[in-house]
Amino acid sequence: MTVETMEPAAAYLRTWTTAKARWFTRADGSRLRYIVTGDGPPLLLLHTVRTQLDYFQRVIPTLAELHCVYALDFPGMGWSDIRPGATYSHDDLQDAIMEFVRHLDLKDLTLVGESIGASLALTASIDLAERVTRVVASNTYDYPGGVERANLLARLIVSSVRAPVIGPTFAALENRPILKGIMRGGYADPSRLSAPFLDELARVGKRPGYSRVARSIYRNLPSLIAARQRYSAITAPVTLIYTSNDWSRDADRRSTTEAIPTASVHTIANAGHFCAMEKPTEFAAEVLGA
Repeated sequence: MTVETMEPAAAYLRTWTTAKARWFTRADGSRLRYIVTGDGPPLLLLHTVRTQLDYFQRVIPTLAELHCVYALDFPGMGWSDIRPGATYSHDDLQDAIMEFVRHLDLKDLTLVGESIGASLALTASIDLAERVTRVVASNTYDYPGGVERANLLARLIVSSVRAPVIGPTFAALENRPILKGIMRGGYADPSRLSAPFLDELARVGKRPGYSRVARSIYRNLPSLIAARQRYSAITAPVTLIYTSNDWSRDADRRSTTEAIPTASVHTIANAGHFCAMEKPTEFAAEVLGA
């Protein structure tokens, strides 16, 4: 990690936390940005589609009162290294999570994820069963459609980014206005979308190679859906959080709930897909009360 990369990776962090950016080096030599703060049993936060660890900025202070909180950027996302040839499929992302947990020797661990982070928390708990005591999965992204249900702009852009031939061109078009328009579709109250956080996501989107990462993520979302077939092997207690205005439909929620033998379901009203940002108090209360 060069000094030029390390400074941008730390700049936005300083606006909301005293925790320092740290770097976990994987076996392949690539690095993941992460932070750790607080005291108590470990808790690992796994972020949503097209965001990064800063997504949890509104819940980390509360969670850190009772937990040693870890949050990381998935491979290629946020300020983690962009590795040539990476697929950013479910298995690729989950391998990074498991490598991180095992290398740091985290035990009695609570896995907390939202969106794709929720899906990955659920499946990672199977392979990390001896280390994981519970899972909190919010607005699990394990069904077709997903972000394309957010609004018309999201449907147009994401379907185009995933398409062959024209996909790379559309992925490279992402800018702050487009990103804002899509992400507003994940809030019941769009005013809860933080402008400084949106600025940070736009900065990340300008990293060399990031458009390829974004396209790979959207093209590999079906691998998260396919991983649902493993849910029956989950043994840790699971709290499923769904919000009233999430992109998932009743049938999607029933399917996930019925597939997980240990699941209980909690609902948060007047919130969209990005619950930890929109309803941080309620989100943190569900995590701490799980």
